[in-house]
Amino acid sequence: MNLLDPTWWLTILGAFATIGVLAIIFAETGLLLGFFLPGDSLLVAAGIFSSASVAVGMGIEPLSFPMLLIGTPLCAIAGAQLGHFLGARFGRRMFDKPDSRLFKREHVARAEEFFEKFGPAKAVVLARFVPIVRTFMNPVAGVLEMPAKRFFVWNVIGGVVWVEGLLLLGHFLGNKVDPKQIDKYILPGVFIIVLISLIPIIFEVIKRRRQAKAAPVPTGKHHRIPTSTDGP
Repeated sequence: MNLLDPTWWLTILGAFATIGVLAIIFAETGLLLGFFLPGDSLLVAAGIFSSASVAVGMGIEPLSFPMLLIGTPLCAIAGAQLGHFLGARFGRRMFDKPDSRLFKREHVARAEEFFEKFGPAKAVVLARFVPIVRTFMNPVAGVLEMPAKRFFVWNVIGGVVWVEGLLLLGHFLGNKVDPKQIDKYILPGVFIIVLISLIPIIFEVIKRRRQAKAAPVPTGKHHRIPTSTDGP
């Protein structure tokens, strides 16, 4: 049993693998406890195993590629919207709990820092390509009062680009490589996609550092999420 191994998930789900992928993508983007699920690698693996030759070689039923292309972005978008709604609805109470094996305050702080650094729109899109941050970004955006309509627009853009890009990459690999060697291509494929996605983040960081050196940082309201230790 390896919860981080996408091939384990697809094998154990068997004939229900396509539905399982949809459920996992929804949980990883919509539920705080879903941050440990293999989002990126699962999408690449799902695209690979939508190839009949690969799936048969691995002893599983091929996944429905049309259903993946339609269903996974919808689940990714719906999950993120749920996260935003819960953040807006319950506020700081969502994060007002002690650290445990399934919850770390550092994950919230990391998502909050991402939100502050790139701004609401860019953060929602770019977070899709950063594990853990993409799970916590959605409720954080709700807690920090990002308007639901604006969040929805950028949620759709980020969700579609993230899901379809990884699925198409996996499907292309599944149709081009030797099915017996497919395990060698799953993680490299994910690495390439994540590396490409980090390019705009790197450029944004460099840009902001140059701006910070050119002008003093203005003091103003900071959007830090309050905790129970803060005063009234």
